Amino acid sequence: MPILSLSRFTKRLVVFGVDASLCVLTVWLGYYLRMGSFTSLRGEPLIAVALSLILALPIFVSCGLYRAIFRYSGWPALLTVAKAIFLYGFFYASIIVTMGFQGVPRTLGFIQPILLLIAVGFSRAVASYWLGNSYRQQLQLGEVPRVLIYGAGSAGRQLVAALRNSQQMRVVGFLDDDKDLQKQFLNGIPIYAPSELENISATLKISDILLALPSVSRARRNQIIELVAKSKLAVRTLPSVTDLAKGKVTASDIRELDIEDLLGRDLVEPNSQLLSQNIMGKVVLVSGAGGSIGSELCRQIVNHSPHILILLEQNEFALYSIEQELRVKLADFEKANISLIPVLGSVRNFSRMQELMNKYHPHIVFHAAAYKHVPLVEHNPIEGIENNVIGTLLLARAARETGVKRFILVSTDKAVRPTNLMGASKRLAEMTLQAMAEEAQLQEGTIFSMVRFGNVLDSSGSVVPLFRKQIQEGGPITLTHLDVTRYFMTIPEAAQLVIQAGSMAKGGDVFLLDMGKPIKIADLARQMILLSGLEVRDDKNPDGDIEIEVTGLRPGEKLYEELLIGDNPEPTLHPRIFKAQEEYLLWVQLEPQLMLMNNFIDEGQTLQMIECLKRLVPSYRPS
Repeated sequence: MPILSLSRFTKRLVVFGVDASLCVLTVWLGYYLRMGSFTSLRGEPLIAVALSLILALPIFVSCGLYRAIFRYSGWPALLTVAKAIFLYGFFYASIIVTMGFQGVPRTLGFIQPILLLIAVGFSRAVASYWLGNSYRQQLQLGEVPRVLIYGAGSAGRQLVAALRNSQQMRVVGFLDDDKDLQKQFLNGIPIYAPSELENISATLKISDILLALPSVSRARRNQIIELVAKSKLAVRTLPSVTDLAKGKVTASDIRELDIEDLLGRDLVEPNSQLLSQNIMGKVVLVSGAGGSIGSELCRQIVNHSPHILILLEQNEFALYSIEQELRVKLADFEKANISLIPVLGSVRNFSRMQELMNKYHPHIVFHAAAYKHVPLVEHNPIEGIENNVIGTLLLARAARETGVKRFILVSTDKAVRPTNLMGASKRLAEMTLQAMAEEAQLQEGTIFSMVRFGNVLDSSGSVVPLFRKQIQEGGPITLTHLDVTRYFMTIPEAAQLVIQAGSMAKGGDVFLLDMGKPIKIADLARQMILLSGLEVRDDKNPDGDIEIEVTGLRPGEKLYEELLIGDNPEPTLHPRIFKAQEEYLLWVQLEPQLMLMNNFIDEGQTLQMIECLKRLVPSYRPS
């Protein structure tokens, strides 16, 4: 408020003038209460006015009424006012009563001080409430981050309206590519050209950029993010237009910019027929239901109304978490007809898997249970191979023997020319299903297939949550090698593509998901730092915020990942799903070797087990 910016002396003069006005006003009201009619303050009544001003103002000054800070006034200030007016009232009443001025009623000497006490006390209370709240609001506004909204469309307008009722942020401007809108005002807020960002961010003391561009293409979003990153501002965004379609934009819709916004390609809408074909009204089993991919598969599956969803997981807490989440989701969707069956168990327990499938007779099995953390599997080879290979074999056998129609293995790009035990174990799991699929086709049995893809963002083993945590802790970001590149995909997209690929399987299919272009992990780390509003600390910028520290490649880690062993991918009904034709051993050749490997595992003969793995997966080249 303008009054708060006045000098201390000017503020005292204003209050002095207010008190003088109250003296005149209370004399006039005193006459009304005494005479029963309004009296003009001319002639003899002016004596009462002059006497009030001559007595009151000096007493108020001497009692310190103008030394108080009114926005902080409380009971002590009101007591000071009461003491000053009591003193004033004593002199005022004494003079009027003893002197007996013509035209001035003696009772006015008692009525006017009482009215003045009420008026001055009320004025101090109003000033304390009004100015105090205003001052606190100014302080709060000074502490609230000042932000720009990129996008002056409907989402941007709704976002401004939402933030006006919020104390989280203060919108001081828009950025928009439309030249017709630039230099205009939207609801009193100026619209700037994006080229002005670097200058206005310093002038307006901007801390964040909010991207209100829910329908813009991902390629264009990447260009905008690159522009914003140069200004060293933190970037936040709104969900996609489909997420916002159900209601107005609110302040809670603002989220941190996810790395999925940097993938550089637009999502392809899923084929609803392929998604629901083997799920709607059917019994579905998901192994590893509490893991990153397994839990997202469950979320996607309940959207398509299965009859029963069996959650198979060996980790108790992970199983509890996904079951509770899905039950809340089903209650919200009012899908009480979907049965959730949480099963605590391991895929390595063949009799348990047989019992489970004989009891519920699943139509389709999504096998996502696996040990996938490369260094951990490298240091625990027997557990890794037993879970990833033997576990897959036993679950597939149980499915085949109980008449399961479809069995889909969730595989990995690390299975292609593997340099680590995890990748080799997943390739052998693929080969096991390929061999079993040929046998099943001859008998018109279970359709076995597998889906191979790269890293998923924010999975339990992904670098993204690790980098985010390291940035929050002030660094450094640990990187194994500056040239490491990886394919990335969002977890929901990967899960949807797995379900759709499973619907297209005919037996022994190795499906590949189009992961887009590989991303250099060092560039990913730098982008995450910049988009947090921080700077990379290196030789060129020793005063930066976060350092990138190279630790060296871990055991079994590759610089580059591949999705295809050969060079013959075939298109499918889905533009993001391809099919590979890859060599494998026949079941009659593979089965004895798997039994031999299982014996080595039971006897704890690690070296012999690994040698057997090398024979079965010739492309395995330990790093």
